[in-house]
Amino acid sequence: QVQLVESGGGLVQVGGSLRLSCVASGRTFSNYAMGWFRQAPGKEREFVGAMTWSSGRAYYADSVKGRFTISRDNAKNTAFLQMNSLKLEDTAVYSCAARGTWFSTVEFPRQETWSYWGQGTQVTVSS
Repeated sequence: QVQLVESGGGLVQVGGSLRLSCVASGRTFSNYAMGWFRQAPGKEREFVGAMTWSSGRAYYADSVKGRFTISRDNAKNTAFLQMNSLKLEDTAVYSCAARGTWFSTVEFPRQETWSYWGQGTQVTVSS
C-alpha cells in the first residue's frame, strides 16, 4: 500500500503563487507516474498534470500550461506542483495520485487509471 500526503494549500490572491507537495510513503517501489488533479465546488474532478517518475517528463492540462510546473525529488519520494499566476478559477481541492505500473500517457487524464490518491489540499484564490 502506498500513502500520499499533500500539503502547501492555502489562500492566495489572484496572480500569486503556491507550491504544493505530495509525499509518497509505504510500500517501496518506483512510482511510474505521479499526477495532480483538482476538484472545484460543484464540478467534476479534473486532470491538472502528471510526471513520469523515471524520465521526469511532465504533461499538463491546457488550462494550466505555462503557469503550473510539476517537479520531483526522487530521494524524498516527493512531487511538487508549482502554481504561478493563479486565477480565481484555480480554486479547488488539489489531490495527488500515483501508479506503479506503466500506462499510456494518453490515459493520464483519466482518474480511474490511477491507483493511489492523497486526501487533497484546499487552494483558494481570492480577488
